[in-house]
Amino acid sequence: MKKIALAVCALLITLSVLAQQNPPAEKTNSPIIPVFHVLKVDSSGYFTNNDLKKHRETIIMYFSPECDHCKHQTKDLLESMDQFKNVEILMASYFSLKEIKEFYEKFEIAKYPNIKMGRDEQYKIPPNYNMHSFPFLALYDKKGKLVATFEGNQKPATLLDALKKSAD
Repeated sequence: MKKIALAVCALLITLSVLAQQNPPAEKTNSPIIPVFHVLKVDSSGYFTNNDLKKHRETIIMYFSPECDHCKHQTKDLLESMDQFKNVEILMASYFSLKEIKEFYEKFEIAKYPNIKMGRDEQYKIPPNYNMHSFPFLALYDKKGKLVATFEGNQKPATLLDALKKSAD
């Protein structure tokens, strides 16, 4: 019985260590920005893929308002916003609009005109990716082509490097 308990403990420790690593996620089968309809935080309508500014790099961040990693990723992005001011950022979640709005207000997202946030009511975004954890980030070049995906917290420099490589 002790051997089984030790084996289970070893397995759980190994899985725990592996779960903490944040390798890039696998790319989607669709190399372009997916079709989406995200309910705006103020419920005034929808923000769609067609509303993204053309010829600008884009980051789609799928998040949970309850996720500490998502909070840290958002904080890091906002602290580096001077480097992301020309990047379109869509922050989407399937959580309730109330929870998303609280997140929006807590981080004062309204201050950043290049960030759009809302609720993916129809759960249209995740099926485009091999998404396993939050935050999930998909980066697109100025032509709307997928250049990288990431799961878990990423340093702003990592995101900027991925976008820069796509421009070269």
